[in-house]
Amino acid sequence: MGFADAAMGPATFLGEFYPSFWWIPAGVLAAALAIKVPTIIRLWSDPLLRAVGGLLLLACAVFVFVAPSTIGWVNQVTGVPNISAPWVYSLLTAFCGSCLVLIIAWRDGLSERTAATRRATRLVVTAYGGVIVALWVLFALADVPVERTRDLDTYYATTPFMREEILLYLLAHTTAALITSKLIWNWIRTDGLDALLRWGLKFLGLGYALNLGFDAAKLTAVGARWTGNDLDWLNLHVAPALACLSAVSIAVGFILPHAGQYLHDRWRIRLAHQRLRPLYLLMRQVHGSGLPVAWRASAELRLTRRETFIRDVLLPLARRTDERLRERSYAAALDLGCPPERARAVAAAVVILDAVEAPPGAESDHGADTTELLREIGAVSRTLRHPELIREVRARAAAPGDTVAVTE
Repeated sequence: MGFADAAMGPATFLGEFYPSFWWIPAGVLAAALAIKVPTIIRLWSDPLLRAVGGLLLLACAVFVFVAPSTIGWVNQVTGVPNISAPWVYSLLTAFCGSCLVLIIAWRDGLSERTAATRRATRLVVTAYGGVIVALWVLFALADVPVERTRDLDTYYATTPFMREEILLYLLAHTTAALITSKLIWNWIRTDGLDALLRWGLKFLGLGYALNLGFDAAKLTAVGARWTGNDLDWLNLHVAPALACLSAVSIAVGFILPHAGQYLHDRWRIRLAHQRLRPLYLLMRQVHGSGLPVAWRASAELRLTRRETFIRDVLLPLARRTDERLRERSYAAALDLGCPPERARAVAAAVVILDAVEAPPGAESDHGADTTELLREIGAVSRTLRHPELIREVRARAAAPGDTVAVTE
């Protein structure tokens, strides 16, 4: 078995899997775009957010139109053999230029853009716009009558004008990958990056490193054709496999900082809503009923409604609370080893439970601080999940002659 045959083993498998696998990054990017669309619409004035949305849309188009099945469909619909070639090359070139522009703007921040940053952005837009125009001009001059959906680059590697078109898009792609990789890895080494952003940049760096492997495989296969050799397996099997892996890595890289933050915010809101449940159930006993179910309400609205309900019930209930009991409970919680912040929450939980158990209409002459009770509802609700601690504190904080109800 020769070296080429050995290399073609796993590469052939990945290459054959490539036509269906190519839809995976398209699906990942489409999901990311769907997640970002509401935020983009809501914050349409943010140019960086619009740029991210446009890039995700462009990336989806690249991954859809580069699939062999789509290439054949475009050729058939237009009636022009291989018209997909300049179309796919143009999309890929636009995507590369857009990535480079976005990384420059993302790294520097749109509010802090220097004259050098603006010049770099204009240079990228001009250069890659010129490349796209040249791709269509070269295709119009080339003679490419035989449709090729998988091996066009090597099949027409020696054809006048098409040869120059293939080399042009590969060099533009390689240049963008090199520059973007350098910017990304330099950025990763800076201090103070958010964890999600750092991981997103690492995936982007990996994706562009794989892109360089894709370019190397393509250029090697095309160069072999120029010298009369046959290394088409690099174009047919290795390059597609690297492109698929690169696409997934780049997709994750762009998704992670944005979708990751989105999911983190969703989780934080739902967790806050769930943590308020013990105090909400207690206030519902006082009120006599709870909130009506709102199936279509957003997570933020449900959290706001629950917080408002708790505070609305707590406000009149605060007239029954006893500041002296709160002080004794705070001291008892400290004696039990609770840190000050938790001790305050335990003390608040104790006076709230004492007020709930007080006879209707009863009022205390030493009311507790209403502001603090209303502000600490999250910590108080979490404390209610530890009834053993509350019972121990209530027993220690009971004044002489008081009785402490023991609840299960």
